[in-house]
Amino acid sequence: MDSNAIDRFDTSRFEASRNRLASLAYRLLGSAADAEDAVQDAFLHWQAADRQRIKVPEAWLTKVTTNLCLDKLRSAQACRERTAGAWLPEPLLDGDPMLGPADTFEQRESVSLAVLTLMERLSPVERAVYILREAFSYSHAEIAEILDVTESASQQHLHRARQRITAARRGGGEPDPASARRIVEEFFAAASSGRTERLVALLTDGATAISDGAGLTEKLLRYDTPERVAAIARAGFKSTPAKQRLAGGISAVHYALVNGAPALLFVPDGKVVGAVTFDITDGKIATVRGIAAPTRLIRLAEAWRQHTPGTPLISQW
Repeated sequence: MDSNAIDRFDTSRFEASRNRLASLAYRLLGSAADAEDAVQDAFLHWQAADRQRIKVPEAWLTKVTTNLCLDKLRSAQACRERTAGAWLPEPLLDGDPMLGPADTFEQRESVSLAVLTLMERLSPVERAVYILREAFSYSHAEIAEILDVTESASQQHLHRARQRITAARRGGGEPDPASARRIVEEFFAAASSGRTERLVALLTDGATAISDGAGLTEKLLRYDTPERVAAIARAGFKSTPAKQRLAGGISAVHYALVNGAPALLFVPDGKVVGAVTFDITDGKIATVRGIAAPTRLIRLAEAWRQHTPGTPLISQW
């Protein structure tokens, strides 16, 4: 086999793992753009390696990609971004291959915006062990090899990660899809019409709202009581000429699933300019996230352009 044929064969072996590597990197980094960069860097490492000596390409690529992500998480820039109070996971439209695998509850939960946010409380190594074990079902022996730790250390990291995520998680499991949609539609209708009492009734006692301020603020905006969440929802969901100008025109409002959770997308002229996601616990809304910074919506907006949407909740907002 000539060198060009070998390169093509080796490239095809990498491409067969690309989606899996991207979904691993996205879970570790919480950013689709950073995940794509990590996978591309892994490809460059693959090209530069003596590939004839790599016995199990999948394991080798997993190790390289994981450690590239850990380097990113430990970098000074990432530490500044994540501790400055301005970091949110990047939302992805359901069906995006970066959200896979999604066969089990643990796999789906590991890519939810709620758990991606909770994982910020973990050390980089704890985060890697948790993802490799919960989302990709690697054994502790395999994880030890990937991270250059002992099996007992891997088990300890997983135990601590599970403890921290379980302690912070709001519980409730996966909501019924039909009920989730009904709750979100009721919330949107109540907010649009200014019915504060109905809004508060749809929220848990510990409800919170988080907004990135459309990227116009240095820190995330947080609201931490049902009354404050209701007030910001009432103000945020009321359509005004100023909001239409900021959005670039009159928006259609669509119901969608984002990272497995119910969401509202604001779409003027086919382009997503805002996403509001909802975590639902025991039939009520526990967390509302407003995401409108353009840099956080690039991949979701591109996926939406290739998507055939259903009838919007409102065609002119």
